[in-house]
Order: sequence, then C-alpha cells, then structure tokens
Amino acid sequence: MTLPEPIESYFAADARNDVDALVQAFAADAIVHDEGGTYRGAKAIRHWLQKTKAAYGAIAEPQERTATDDDQWIVSARVSGNFPGSPVILTFTFGLTGDRIASLEIH
Repeated sequence: MTLPEPIESYFAADARNDVDALVQAFAADAIVHDEGGTYRGAKAIRHWLQKTKAAYGAIAEPQERTATDDDQWIVSARVSGNFPGSPVILTFTFGLTGDRIASLEIH
C-alpha cells in the first residue's frame, strides 16, 4: 500500500516505538484527537505518545487507505497492544500540510 511520506514515517516510527521520529512526522502546530483528548503542538503530542506507548505498548499496522484529497487520508490500521480486545481495527484520519502531519484523529 502506498501512503504519503509523512504517514509512512508515522507508521514506521510507531512500529519501532520511536517517539522522537513520531513527533518529527508532525507539523509544529499539529493537533491530535484520541480517546476523547486533544493534543496541540509538539510538546503535547510528545506527552500523549509517551503516555500512550507506556500504558498500552500499542503498535498500529496500516491495512487499508482512502485519500479524500491530496491533504486528507483515512487509514484503517490493526492496533495491537496491552489493552482489552486487542487487536482492534481503528481509523486514523490524517490531515497533511507539506511534508508533515497537520492533524490526526483516531477512532
């Protein structure tokens, strides 16, 4: 499956549990919505990633993608980790700006 570079980088870094590389995939003013929380900017996104990785050890493997336009991509991913019901299929909606992720919503 072919994905834009920022999204490929996100999933590759996620598979390595590389929080630094994950943060670098995002624009400086990016916003993330996950599990009812909203995280704005690199510092908040780093904290969210560290907290989530520590709590769940989750790894997301992309399964299917849909481009709604050049700047918005919807990716279904198999997410496994230390949580009830693992693995699950979650939807990752990415908004892109240039070569970075501007927004991410996970549900």
